[in-house]
Amino acid sequence: MTQTPLVEMIDIEKHFGGVRAVDHVSLSLNPGEVVGVLGHNGAGKSCLMRILAGAMVPSAGEIRVNGKPVHFADPNGARDVGIETIYQTLALADHLDAPKNLFLGRELKTRFGNLDDARMLREAQKVLARLNPNFKNLRDPVSQLSGGQRQVIAIARAIYFDTKILIMDEPTAALGPSETAMVADLIRQLQAEGIGIFLVSHDMHDVFELCDRVVVMNKGHLVGQHAIGEVNKDDVLSLIVKGELPADWCARNLAEAH
Repeated sequence: MTQTPLVEMIDIEKHFGGVRAVDHVSLSLNPGEVVGVLGHNGAGKSCLMRILAGAMVPSAGEIRVNGKPVHFADPNGARDVGIETIYQTLALADHLDAPKNLFLGRELKTRFGNLDDARMLREAQKVLARLNPNFKNLRDPVSQLSGGQRQVIAIARAIYFDTKILIMDEPTAALGPSETAMVADLIRQLQAEGIGIFLVSHDMHDVFELCDRVVVMNKGHLVGQHAIGEVNKDDVLSLIVKGELPADWCARNLAEAH
């Protein structure tokens, strides 16, 4: 019995005048799967992910979540069906602490309509402990936290609201080796919980360490979609730069199959 994908993007297009930023692209994401989305700047990958996040309306095509067609007028529509995005900038308010950032724009209220700071602290403690049991600096402004701790807050904010599909934009950019390893562990943990992840990255090491599949865009087109075991780093680089696999790819894979 075929598994219903968490999300399907079918024949998606995005036009800006005569420019086709995304041109007839289809891809899917399954529960507990990490799919790397790669391509040079201007290849269309960010535009495609913005469409899925509800930040951009497609010119044509269809999005399905759990097999049902959906239409997003804005990011709130995407969040309503369990799609969250963690941008490279993290979009954290530096002067606020972890609980206030976690619920920024979606604050919990008392029955009298006041901010429920005590409940937000308790909920933040629970979700942060789930991701990193050693996270103790809940009351410090996030400007005083390390890059890895800030990334944990951004991930916690995304998954607290019953996220099923997570778009991560360069999650390890500007992080040191130990913090990069911590974020990689978090990604594996989310994967084990059945969350599907689109990982937008330029870091080939991250892609081959974390992803089950890789999709590559070039000049608005989807030029490659492969299980990670079918390709090596040179194959992926060829797709990114030239829009095609190396000439010996078929022969190599045929030889390996035998």
